[in-house]
Amino acid sequence: MTMTNDKPANRKGLGRRDLLAGATALASGIALASAVRAEDTAKSADFLFVQTALGMTYDPATKRMTLTDTNPITLFFADRPDRIAGNMTTERFLKLWGEGKDSFLSDPPNADVSMIIDGMLHQTVVVLKDPQLDGSTLSYAVEGVDNDIPTSGGQVSVFIDVIGMPLTPVSYAGVARRSFRRAAIY
Repeated sequence: MTMTNDKPANRKGLGRRDLLAGATALASGIALASAVRAEDTAKSADFLFVQTALGMTYDPATKRMTLTDTNPITLFFADRPDRIAGNMTTERFLKLWGEGKDSFLSDPPNADVSMIIDGMLHQTVVVLKDPQLDGSTLSYAVEGVDNDIPTSGGQVSVFIDVIGMPLTPVSYAGVARRSFRRAAIY
């Protein structure tokens, strides 16, 4: 057996082929990642929202409901199969009001307004429009759906009907995994 110091004739070519194969794999990976992100963005879930406040007043003349000492956080959650829950600032929630073709601006949501009046639980269903936030005071133009709207109440919870939203902002781990996810969006 004879040994020589000759380099393999194809060493330079093999390096180029490896580089080309690596670049092709990288490009394929980037394309696949982009396709997965596009698929995740296209998927959505129906989210419900909850806002709380210490007090509520309603002015029948202006048809405006005002929540006082409002919690600065709005909770959101989605039911099965997504099981996503989280919170965002109420200010951020209101910025989302007009986003998307099926937004609350184009299709105002129903809301169950639950409050305590004279020591008793009272619930009324309203349609919410034109939200306005000023410090810890949040107000909506409202229309009653099923009964009269009380002029005042305390310990208020507003359960806002569903809106379809992309999963991507709250599902960094991907939408295929079926586990409970929590998120905070600020």
